[in-house]
Amino acid sequence: MDADVIVVGAGLAGLVATHELTRRGRRVALVDQENPANLGGQAFWSFGGIFLVDSPEQRRMRISDSLELAWNDWQGSAGFDRLDDEDVWASRWARAYVEFAAGDKRGYLCDQGIEFLPSVGWAERGDLTATGHGNSVPRFHIPWGTGTGVVKPFATLARQHIAGGRIAYLTRHRVDDLVVNHGAVTGVRGSVLAPDDAARGVASSRDIVGEFELGAQAVVVASGGI
Repeated sequence: MDADVIVVGAGLAGLVATHELTRRGRRVALVDQENPANLGGQAFWSFGGIFLVDSPEQRRMRISDSLELAWNDWQGSAGFDRLDDEDVWASRWARAYVEFAAGDKRGYLCDQGIEFLPSVGWAERGDLTATGHGNSVPRFHIPWGTGTGVVKPFATLARQHIAGGRIAYLTRHRVDDLVVNHGAVTGVRGSVLAPDDAARGVASSRDIVGEFELGAQAVVVASGGI
């Protein structure tokens, strides 16, 4: 199998990463331990709340928000206070994400056909201050169709690219280890699980019928979940 990038996990994060890679001409191996019925992962069941900053929906509700207020809120929750620069990259990624939420994120989602309810709610109230824990203003934007609505466009694109051969979709392949050479991750290895056509969300077999190892120029691990 010939792939530029291996994406581990076919949930929402994995599908978005795969979309960004394929639209840039990269060949992707999408690896997941479940069957195709579970494309989209746990996000399919979620309420789908989206973190946006200073959005049209907020302004319509007269919610005063800004990049700096959101960043203060984020830092109040994150507590980036570890010594010896341990929090440097976590803080940089967090700042980049808050800037994305205050900038291009809403347009990016709307370009995928995702629309939002006109109301904005609280994902987490915190103590209602910009220096304490949580959000000081409402930022919980609910998409039409909730989590299923967010997953749908990315799952549709993935299926199209799988059918067209731009994505190699390896289901029932459980990644157990990263392959590391000279300090660089160069692939993954794991177990091939027995075929199982269980419906979405139903516990599937973990019987092992084989092993596999894949190599690529880059590996994206997207194996989290709500």
